[in-house]
Amino acid sequence: SIIRRQRQELKLLISELKDRDKELNDMVEVHERHIQAWEDDRQKILTLAERCSALTSELNERNAIIKSLTKKLKLLESQHNDSKITLESTQQKFKELTQKVTDSSVHCQALEEKNQSLHCSVLELSAKTGQLQAREQELLSMLQMKDKALIETTDQITEVTSKFKTLENALRTAKLDEFTRNREHQDLKVTLNDVMSQVNKMKDILSEKMKESSKNQEEISHLKQENGCLRSELILAVEEAQRKDQLFQFAKSKQARIERELSSLRQVCVKQQRDLHFLHVNFDSSQESRQ
Repeated sequence: SIIRRQRQELKLLISELKDRDKELNDMVEVHERHIQAWEDDRQKILTLAERCSALTSELNERNAIIKSLTKKLKLLESQHNDSKITLESTQQKFKELTQKVTDSSVHCQALEEKNQSLHCSVLELSAKTGQLQAREQELLSMLQMKDKALIETTDQITEVTSKFKTLENALRTAKLDEFTRNREHQDLKVTLNDVMSQVNKMKDILSEKMKESSKNQEEISHLKQENGCLRSELILAVEEAQRKDQLFQFAKSKQARIERELSSLRQVCVKQQRDLHFLHVNFDSSQESRQ
């Protein structure tokens, strides 16, 4: 009975040992699985750490790019403000040049009207000078006729001197005629001198008017040249304003493109920050599970 009981106990001990061995084998398998999972988690953590360092470097590069783009944006904003100020000054200069061109056109028109009036006065003086010259020719012809008459009278006097005694009365009358003719001759000379002085005065006035007209013509030509220069300057100012406007539009489009790039970079940064946060959470959870 003792041997049977001991055999029974041995069988129980053997079955218990088998159960304990099975439990130990199960624990070893579970431990090996835990070690394998820990190794897998370790490899994942290492890959995640490498990816995290790569993402950190990429994030630093993106931050540097964002900083450079922000600096460029500030520079473009300053250039935009400078171009706006330049555009306003160009528009003001354009208005001043337009006003100057308008004033010069009005001045040129006034000078042309003045030149037209001077031309009319010159024509009137020329007509009057022609009338005076005709009067002068008429007086000269009368004076020549009087000279011829005087010559004829002198001849008659020389002929009458031989008949002085018989023709004394005729001589007296001839002398009286000669005296009157001399007086008429003197009067005609005085009139001719007055007419010549008037003609000279008219000629001086005409020369002065012609000089003034030439000066006005020169001034009109100078104003026309100045007007052409102002028009060319105006055209250049308009072209410069158009170029400034084109540059402003280019800067505007460039700024919009940079803003779109910045918004896309911000979205990428937000996504990367979310992924990094998710990776940190997974890393923390894996550390907790490993512990």
